[in-house]
Amino acid sequence: MGKQRGFSLLEILIAFSILALSLGILLKIFSGGVNTASVADEYTAAVQIAESLMVQTGVETPLQPGERSGVENEKYRWLVSVSPFTPTIENFDPATLPILLFKVNVMVAWGDDQASERQIELTNLRLVNKAL
Repeated sequence: MGKQRGFSLLEILIAFSILALSLGILLKIFSGGVNTASVADEYTAAVQIAESLMVQTGVETPLQPGERSGVENEKYRWLVSVSPFTPTIENFDPATLPILLFKVNVMVAWGDDQASERQIELTNLRLVNKAL
């Protein structure tokens, strides 16, 4: 009788074990990539909301000290704070300037709970003519 050809049961089990481990690792990498893309998409939306609110401040809403807040897309909570700003420069008298400076701070937060909450914050200085 001739030699038998083919794989033994042990060789097939080892090959399937290696295949299963490889597929498990690939699926974990893929799911991590999908999660990262989702987080990047959320950050992009939050930055767009914050930039939009920053542009609206002083144009659509008056530039005066105070805070306003709201929710966008039933997910992103935002807060806009406007406060007077005085530069701390030696021998500088802000009363001599024909303008007022305001610090505009926009914070956008999202997430289901404290542990997974994410937020971004943008800050800018705005000028207002004193005569207005």
